[in-house]
Amino acid sequence: MGVIDPHPSRCARALRALASLVILGMPLGGCFTQTYQHGYVIADGALEQIPLGATQEQVLIVLGTPSTVATISGEVFYYISQRAEQTAFLPQKVVDQRVVAVYFDKNRRVQRLANYGLQDGKVFDFVSRTTPTAGQELSYLNYIFRIFKND
Repeated sequence: MGVIDPHPSRCARALRALASLVILGMPLGGCFTQTYQHGYVIADGALEQIPLGATQEQVLIVLGTPSTVATISGEVFYYISQRAEQTAFLPQKVVDQRVVAVYFDKNRRVQRLANYGLQDGKVFDFVSRTTPTAGQELSYLNYIFRIFKND
């Protein structure tokens, strides 16, 4: 006759422990957040490497190819990015949108740098810490932000 072992097997104990961890860990799954980066990511310190008067070629070497270029009133390189976060099963939420604009004069030298973002729902220049006034350029930046916001 066979003898019945009064202690559960190691395999059964391991399965119960694994099931307990999964059940206890499910509520914690909602605490984890994923970050998604879309568009151009500017390396730390890259903007400081572009002095006023630098050539377009120097800008391309430091920052790379722009996301888009405007040639309406002088040439401008735009580097566009968006950062979104998603917690568990909730939809993605945009936490930061940036447009770095490099303005050139007629000799194709850097005239001005601007790092536009959204602060309090308004386009805000993080370099000069000012909100741009209305005009052609502002409407162009608003258009860019609307495109990314709808994605």
